[in-house]
Amino acid sequence: MFRSVVRSAGGRHLLRRGYATESVPDRKVAVLGAAGGIGQPLALLMKLNPLVSRLALYDIANTPGVAADVSHINTRSEVAGYVGEEQLGKALEGSDVVIIPAGVPRKPGMTRDDLFNINAGIVKGLCAAIAKYCPNALVNMISNPVNSTVPIASEVFKKAGTYDERKLFGVTTLDVVRAKTFYAGKAKVNVADVNVPVVGGHAGITILPLFSQATPRANLAEEDIKALTKRTQDGGTEVVEAKAGKGSATLSMAYAGAIFADACLKGLNGVPDVVECSFVQSTVTELPFFASKVRIGKNGVEEVLGLGPLSDYEKQGLESLKPELKASIEKGIKFANQS
Repeated sequence: MFRSVVRSAGGRHLLRRGYATESVPDRKVAVLGAAGGIGQPLALLMKLNPLVSRLALYDIANTPGVAADVSHINTRSEVAGYVGEEQLGKALEGSDVVIIPAGVPRKPGMTRDDLFNINAGIVKGLCAAIAKYCPNALVNMISNPVNSTVPIASEVFKKAGTYDERKLFGVTTLDVVRAKTFYAGKAKVNVADVNVPVVGGHAGITILPLFSQATPRANLAEEDIKALTKRTQDGGTEVVEAKAGKGSATLSMAYAGAIFADACLKGLNGVPDVVECSFVQSTVTELPFFASKVRIGKNGVEEVLGLGPLSDYEKQGLESLKPELKASIEKGIKFANQS
């Protein structure tokens, strides 16, 4: 349903679809970091989603203005803005889905690890509040480095006694979005028909698009597959460099975050066969967290799906990514257990 809203060409159609005329449950979505570069367009996209009945926008500053602006859009959800730590609890109470794009963006020359110390502390504090005020919410982690922030969240929830591995998701949807776009361009197929699973993690070589499983099938040369893989892995850097110090991938990330949140809402509402790739607690490999296809239902993760058949190139990529992903996971767990 969200996809049809986003893809609507005519404004009248978009507005008409914005009103939820069919009977759908009330759902509250909270966006933490709603005044930031990802948070603002994400707030807009969630306001357009007819599955959302209440939209809570939280940040450490500037949220009242964002909330006022978004609230004027004539769609179903009621919007409220919350600013500062003293209002965080109120923003979270009763939330069904919490989306976390909070933190600082990447700048030219920065790796995701450079972001770690700042964003890890932000995520740790926000997750402690989630454990207190909405422990049953589905948590969508966007804050980078996702390979570390998801393990941090899990440890915070464990300490609070609220951890449910079915309800914690690392949002890797932007890797899928990029892989679909780049594959469609090279294979000369309609991007709306394309599906490409992306597994592993959410940084550099830990991102492993499975182009051998892409549909519709195209007989691309091995050098094309390698180039598409590298471009998908370096997609974030491509945007950072193109923006020349003025930001990172905010708009495409907001779109991807909105797509994944929509999948979570559909799953909560009992829509069958909702499948998206996500970085979750997993036994697909020997690593404790791994991104692969996940079936989402009324309790969050219903099933973590296997990797399926891999090409030799993908098998090599899988083995190559494991040490870096393992180190990032361990770094997050170590941080969470300090102090």
